Amino acid sequence: MDTLFLITSKLVWMVVRPESWIIIALLIALIATIRGSRKWALRSILTLLAFLLIIGNWSVWYWLMEPLEARYPAGPEVAQVDGVIVLGGAELAGPTRVWGRPQFDDEGERFSEAVALARQHPEAKLVFTGGTNALMDIGKISTGQSDMAQMFFAQQGIASDRVTLESASRNTAENAAYSLTLLNPQPDEVWILVTSAFHMPRSVKSFERAGWPEMIPWPVDHRSIGPGLRPRWDLARNLDQLNVAVREYIGLLAYDLAGK
Repeated sequence: MDTLFLITSKLVWMVVRPESWIIIALLIALIATIRGSRKWALRSILTLLAFLLIIGNWSVWYWLMEPLEARYPAGPEVAQVDGVIVLGGAELAGPTRVWGRPQFDDEGERFSEAVALARQHPEAKLVFTGGTNALMDIGKISTGQSDMAQMFFAQQGIASDRVTLESASRNTAENAAYSLTLLNPQPDEVWILVTSAFHMPRSVKSFERAGWPEMIPWPVDHRSIGPGLRPRWDLARNLDQLNVAVREYIGLLAYDLAGK
């Protein structure tokens, strides 16, 4: 069932992601042209043009992402900390293998903040959870992500006996469930959860549903800095951030419906 959920979510996302709307609009225009419906072809092209001009000039994504990122405070005060969990997603396993050094995407603050917390709380465990979620790798367990995490933590001077690696999970729900089984946290323990701020609401729900004890959200990688009211052309960035925001809302809905 978990694999079916993963496959379905991947296929649905391929269709509904905002950048796919461009292809869909072009296909509608092409089909309308072939069928001789100049009116529908024109409507599709004009709609696409309006979409690109609006998204390219204004940070529409901010209005979606800001409520997600504001759900939990940044850097909350903590006393007791028994463990720090960092969710995968920032590691670039392929480039890491090629260059022999840890390589991150723009969510790399998950790792740097997790190391900072581990240093501030030297008795706490440090846990990385995350594997590959590529459709081509279904049925396989890839350690590329966890190997990279281990390499980075070692470079930062974190003792190996403090680090726990979980490499079988393929999504947030499995991050929560598999790490719970691996670590068996006790009811009186306090754990910090580190992930990107926009992803934190879905992550907290998944960990609570999995049965984790007290969990302190530690959001990082904040992106919403205020809407740009003056037009500034940056289609690539704005479309990328819109993809991220829309994906989270769809993920929240899908996880709620599936109880994950």
